[in-house]
Amino acid sequence: MDSDGHKRVLDPERDTAALKALTHPLRIQLLGLLRQHGPATASELAARTGESSASTSYHLRVLAKYAFIAEAEHRDGRERRWRALHTLTSWSNESMEATEAGRAFVGLARRRQIEHLERSLARYEADLAAGRLGQEWVEPSGITDLMPRLTAASLTELFDTVAGKLEELTARDVDDPRAEHVVFVAAGLPLAAPEHAAHEHAAPEHADREPEDHEAEDPHPADLAPADREAADREAAGRDAEDRAVASHDAEDLNP
Repeated sequence: MDSDGHKRVLDPERDTAALKALTHPLRIQLLGLLRQHGPATASELAARTGESSASTSYHLRVLAKYAFIAEAEHRDGRERRWRALHTLTSWSNESMEATEAGRAFVGLARRRQIEHLERSLARYEADLAAGRLGQEWVEPSGITDLMPRLTAASLTELFDTVAGKLEELTARDVDDPRAEHVVFVAAGLPLAAPEHAAHEHAAPEHADREPEDHEAEDPHPADLAPADREAADREAAGRDAEDRAVASHDAEDLNP
């Protein structure tokens, strides 16, 4: 584990137990609440999450065991208060991809971030409708889903630039009474070219074949002998079944 007082950096080789502990969705939520709202007791966090205080108390102790949180100054001696030790958790995607535990953690963390975005959008709309947010927040708020073409180096540069600017603006606004908590989610997810397009790029010479080449490779069933037509029909049916299976798999991937 590495940290600088601001950021907890996880390593999949050294922090296997900590990664496993943090994959519990309630623990991720509790850690987020402590980071966003400051120190709290198990009872206060139970009220916010709808869990029992016994449950939140247990999961807080697990987070403390792996140094994500620690005891805070108590208002009285009756109940523990907990505080987050870092403002964010970070890791190397390349290192995480090398282990099964790392891949599982990153996948879960990203899906929790998407869920957080959905909850935040609903809360933003409700706060705006109820007048809890001023009209000055209407214009700058929003979500964008651009699809630029970038190299891996450019995507890294983009994230570094955004992170640097966000740190600068956060420091500038830290004591400004007009500032509010802003949920800022950034995603950079490269998409490989479709398989047929990749084949066209990999073997462009095939695009210039004469029509008879295509006919020779895939003759029309009507031009075949009866036995050959039956074999072609069975092959086509098999391809259709395979295509349906692939389509079903893709649909599942889109809705994890």
